[in-house]
Amino acid sequence: MYAMGEHGRFAAGDTMWALFADRVRRTPDAFMFGDEHGRRFTCAESLAWAERVAAGFHAMGVDERTVVSWQLPTRIETVIISLALSRIGAVQNPIIALYREREVGALLRIARTNLLLVPGVWKGFDYAEMAALLQARAMANGRPTFDIMLTDEGLPDGDPATLPAAPADPDIVKWLYSTSGTTSEPKAVRHSDGSLISAGTGIAKMLQPGLDDIAALAYPYAHIGGADHLVMAMRNGMATVSVEQFTPAASFPLFADYGVTVFGGGTAHYLALINDQAEHPDRLTLPHLRQFTGGGAPKPPELFWRMLEQTRGVRIRHGYGMTECPMIANGSADDTDEQLANTDGAPVEGCEILIVDEFEQPVPAGVDGDICVRGPMLFKGYLNEGADAEAFRPDGFFRTGDRGHLRADGHIVLTGRTKELIIRKGENISPREIEDVLMSHPAVGAIAVIGLPDDARGERVCAVIETAPGAAPITFQEMSEHCRAAGLMTQKIPEQLEVIDVLPRNPTLKILKRVLVEQFR
Repeated sequence: MYAMGEHGRFAAGDTMWALFADRVRRTPDAFMFGDEHGRRFTCAESLAWAERVAAGFHAMGVDERTVVSWQLPTRIETVIISLALSRIGAVQNPIIALYREREVGALLRIARTNLLLVPGVWKGFDYAEMAALLQARAMANGRPTFDIMLTDEGLPDGDPATLPAAPADPDIVKWLYSTSGTTSEPKAVRHSDGSLISAGTGIAKMLQPGLDDIAALAYPYAHIGGADHLVMAMRNGMATVSVEQFTPAASFPLFADYGVTVFGGGTAHYLALINDQAEHPDRLTLPHLRQFTGGGAPKPPELFWRMLEQTRGVRIRHGYGMTECPMIANGSADDTDEQLANTDGAPVEGCEILIVDEFEQPVPAGVDGDICVRGPMLFKGYLNEGADAEAFRPDGFFRTGDRGHLRADGHIVLTGRTKELIIRKGENISPREIEDVLMSHPAVGAIAVIGLPDDARGERVCAVIETAPGAAPITFQEMSEHCRAAGLMTQKIPEQLEVIDVLPRNPTLKILKRVLVEQFR
């Protein structure tokens, strides 16, 4: 538990619900949630709403054994649903709204979902139709099926007096987050309340927000970063303003009206603020902004200096985390400008970072190696069978697949990845999945999908294709349409296509992706 701070005593709790309830007990009348529709809820109003929804779910038969997958936009209702399910102790499987039938179907099967929550139609896509299709497919294939609830038709409602005691064990797996691996199937990452709270507390201690802070939630709440944000808000008391979809033209004026003091998400959000400020030098885009934080993609040092200049003194406090370990390192309020510009911060409290060479032996400060992590915020392993074997060292350290080094001052610098994952706007994308889809096109003889550096996205997806003998080269439009027809989410469809005569290969005929990255970067 935190000690007394300048903003008052911090909230305490071993479970998500206990942390939430303690925050409400300390500041019942404080502003907690707001959105683009002008709705505002205090802590006490939020807790009362969450308890009614929890009682409604309980009356439906949802309990600690129920696996609830939810694919919902970033709304106050979504946060309330997650808190209500925590009150009951159900196992939650958050799925980002961008996923389509290919990814969602795999996750429902892996998680053994009992109940799927979707919004209906959102942003022109019919989630209800997709859910019904996946439900019918499961039944036709003889797999366990699931019920469907459309949240746009209203949330469950019940009498909180009917609720049983809230679960109290922080170490039981209650969260199944998803991430892409080096195979074509997504992985289900097992977390407990305790691991999520450890991660959120770690970043809260680095950033030190307080009761007078208002933070913008401008990225998908279903991301692991949503849990970090919620824990930090409950732990330290900052309010949250959410938007279903971040667009600079609409979101920045809204955040300014709410008096947002904490904003971030990732490199794309940094650039959006810098560009908006450059276009309107006569006024501050976010006049109350005190700190900028994010992660999920590389942060070039020049972005820090541009932000500092454009916003007249606001510093980016970038962080490093992943679905398996939600918070590893972060810039802090005590860091120097040099540290904030050139590193991804120091390890958060409780997180151990080990840098090893190709023989898995520790390397000295300043020497690049493979990054391994260990600590109470680390996940409990994958739900996918056999996926843990290569992920963990015998001493319990998790192999992140990232490369970098620790400086003499204890700050970490990321320099690359050993895995072939592409990180686009914070989303892990498996090249193998896209390659498998495109290899089914008759014009494709061989393919390599690579990630190329991109200022706006972190990385962009590029397909490098060797044309099949006797076929006409595939066009960009044909490639895109083929990916959509296969059910790939839009973010996985390559944004760049390169058609070459022969892909570079080593003596064992393995495609040399590093050569392609250098050629097309």
